[in-house]
Amino acid sequence: MADSLLHPIDADAPRPLRFEFDGAEITARLDDTVLAAVLAAQPQCGVNEFDGGARAGFCLMGSCQECTMWDDQGRRLRGCMTVARDGLRLRSRPYEEAD
Repeated sequence: MADSLLHPIDADAPRPLRFEFDGAEITARLDDTVLAAVLAAQPQCGVNEFDGGARAGFCLMGSCQECTMWDDQGRRLRGCMTVARDGLRLRSRPYEEAD
């Protein structure tokens, strides 16, 4: 967990949920947001489209759009407001840009 940004209070808590983010498998606890699970696994949730800098969320309440992600149907969502679910397939960029 040394390369992650967030560290859970109970590091041994079960992480039964699994989803994909930019091709990597991410595990999550029940009721984790997608952003919390991603940042517990890696140091960023995407890159800024203007300067290429790392994105890791900012406001954590759905206002700033720094945790914007896309699902496999092309829907845009905010990682800080989306509860993690088994089987999600998410990307840090729209699918048409990422392919």
